[in-house]
Amino acid sequence: MSPVPEQKVLFGFGAHSGVGQAPELLRMVQQADRDGLDTFSLSDHPFFGDRLDAYAALGFLLGGTRNIAGFANVTNVPTRPAPMLARTVTSLSALAGGRVVLGMGAGGLWDRISDMGVPRLSPAEAVEAFEEAIVLVKKLAGGGPPVTHQGRHYRVRDIEPSPVAAPPVWTGSVGRKSLAVTGRVADGWIPGHAADWLSERYRTSRPVIDEAAASVGRDPAEIRTVFNFTGRITDRPLPAPRDQDGRWTGGSVEQWVEELTGAVLEHDASGFTLFSADGGTQDLVSLGRWAGDIAPAVRAAVAKERGRGGEQK
Repeated sequence: MSPVPEQKVLFGFGAHSGVGQAPELLRMVQQADRDGLDTFSLSDHPFFGDRLDAYAALGFLLGGTRNIAGFANVTNVPTRPAPMLARTVTSLSALAGGRVVLGMGAGGLWDRISDMGVPRLSPAEAVEAFEEAIVLVKKLAGGGPPVTHQGRHYRVRDIEPSPVAAPPVWTGSVGRKSLAVTGRVADGWIPGHAADWLSERYRTSRPVIDEAAASVGRDPAEIRTVFNFTGRITDRPLPAPRDQDGRWTGGSVEQWVEELTGAVLEHDASGFTLFSADGGTQDLVSLGRWAGDIAPAVRAAVAKERGRGGEQK
């Protein structure tokens, strides 16, 4: 396998998508776009009546921006059948010039999912359907002959693929079987429960992805790790930027830059999606500092260290 080229470190933010927050959400995404952030993400919980539909909101927000990419973090796959999801994401990609990522999950909150009229699946069945969905979405993108797929959970016959390439697929895998799916067929991984690069969850989960990737002839380095995490951006350094459980809580711009640079160089982080300290949307001032101060400084520090490593070789 040839070496995987080094990819740009991605910086984004996660936002609430409540119906009453639509104007604020548009302003925030447009500011992030102007400030040079790479991604924004919305949750996908269609069983909550006070939330905007994730894909309707993505289409609207992408239409009001120029460069930033959007994704559902992560798509509630059981409520969005794979053939229609393929049509949705390839259409969004065509309309937005490729500025779409496809976040995928096997499904949580099954009591609420089944309330939507979706047949309940066992955990093992949900993971099977999750893998089939990723495979089928990719089959139904990028052109080619009509697709016939006779799986256990999805059956389609002579469906014409979209000529538009499939977006990158990032998963929210947690269990071992779901992590192995990520290694076999996905392009990125978002560690569950806002686990960061020093967490036990990351330490024990990423090897499962890598082993599964290698088992099918893939280079594990092709699969990005993009972290969802929270934290405050403070004016002054904090004495302890991590809490007693070792979870990152925030700090000054300098503390953020040091921590995230280490995450990239020492723990192979590919990107970061920032939420506020309470798990919600960051305020506009913090979002501006994230985009204007932290992201460029981390990228510069990473480039400098990688350049120094190349010189030493």
